[in-house]
Amino acid sequence: MERLLKPDICVIGAGSGGLTVAAAAAAFGVTVVLIERGRMGGDCLNYGCVPSKALIASAKLAERMRHASAFGMGGMEPEIDFAAVNRHVQGVIETIAPNDSVERFTALGVRVIQAEARFLDKRTVQAGDTRIRARRFVIATGSSPQVPPIPGLDEVPYLTNETIFERKRLARRLLVIGGGPIGLELAQAHRRLGAEVKVIEAGEILAREDRELAALVRRRLLDEGVEIRERAKVVRIEKRGNGVRAHLEENGQATQIDGSHVLLATGRQANVERLGLDAAAIRHSRSGVVVDPRLRTSNRRVYAIGDIAGAGQFTHLASFHAGIVLRNILFRLRARADRTAIPRVTFTDPEFAHVGLSEVEARAARRRIRILRWPYAENDRAQAERRTEGLIKLVTDHRGRVLGVSILGDAAGEQIAFWCLVVAKGMRVHDVAGLVLPYPTMSEIGKRASVAYFSEATARPIVRRIIGFLGIFG
Repeated sequence: MERLLKPDICVIGAGSGGLTVAAAAAAFGVTVVLIERGRMGGDCLNYGCVPSKALIASAKLAERMRHASAFGMGGMEPEIDFAAVNRHVQGVIETIAPNDSVERFTALGVRVIQAEARFLDKRTVQAGDTRIRARRFVIATGSSPQVPPIPGLDEVPYLTNETIFERKRLARRLLVIGGGPIGLELAQAHRRLGAEVKVIEAGEILAREDRELAALVRRRLLDEGVEIRERAKVVRIEKRGNGVRAHLEENGQATQIDGSHVLLATGRQANVERLGLDAAAIRHSRSGVVVDPRLRTSNRRVYAIGDIAGAGQFTHLASFHAGIVLRNILFRLRARADRTAIPRVTFTDPEFAHVGLSEVEARAARRRIRILRWPYAENDRAQAERRTEGLIKLVTDHRGRVLGVSILGDAAGEQIAFWCLVVAKGMRVHDVAGLVLPYPTMSEIGKRASVAYFSEATARPIVRRIIGFLGIFG
């Protein structure tokens, strides 16, 4: 028998954004229905952030074992049991999964329906044998791997981030199509775990990032044995024996490259299909649902958050969106999503973190800017741990306000948190330079870059004359 539910909020999608909305709303005593057609926890827990970082952790340990002699211990080539590595990855997922489980959210007072959701009209959703007519809806269905229209691709068993973490055997000769964050993270991890890896990128790797720092990532990957083919278009894929062959077009020349497996890392597309968005009068495209600054769709009863809102594909952004929507729905605060200080991190080794404006973006805005740098190699803690590769790069306006920060180096993802606050609050390098930071820590790298802002003043004649004049008084 078909049921009709009339909750205050209906959330479609149990990824990080949807779970945040559901848990917080239920905590305030609001009735919530949560609909999920797949696995609770969404992409981040099951196919993305969590398994990839677990795999990267294993790969990083293997690489450090190879270079242990730098610390006075015998370096060695690790004996890698890839099935055991997979057990580690799955074990991490299983440890975190209870936090996102149906049981936990049911205990919180959320009605969980495991079925596919589809809008019937502007205020009604069908999920299995249940109809939901809610006061407000939140779409948080995320995104899926984008499969490029490469001839022959459908005839080979390609991998994506949704399938590669299921493997219990190492892909010995891995072809990675796509040189963005996902492609490079998995390329480096598999290389460190013993695979032969080749990255194929139609443009430049990490095309969105600062070119100076992206070049350092490229150099590190090449040094570790990852082959990188930039400005190479894949024109055809074919099965060859037990492996695959990719036919490329490079600089007007036809080339080919062989491997045992293909990993697609060519971007992601919003999960807008089969939601019945037209029936609900919700404007959308292949890139996602159209939202206003308050994350409302063209249907005023419906909000969209996370990947499907088309503003960036980050777990932390989805959680941020959840907070914006909750303030709008529960407290009528007219909160808006300000993306000024949304960070992003590529978890290669060294890590690449960024927040705010890049140098190119700042110059395009016709700002009078200054670029401040400080290398890891000039930091005592980095020297002690032999993690001296990389630098911090600050983009400031002519008054010293920090517009953006890029960090390439050890624990860059951890260090960027402080700079998120600096950028969000419109702070100046004067504020950072005046801080007392613990020694020896990596955090001092940013402070030293900030102090460098004042280096020009030391050479100014007027400053020296003032100091000389004040010295007269003893």
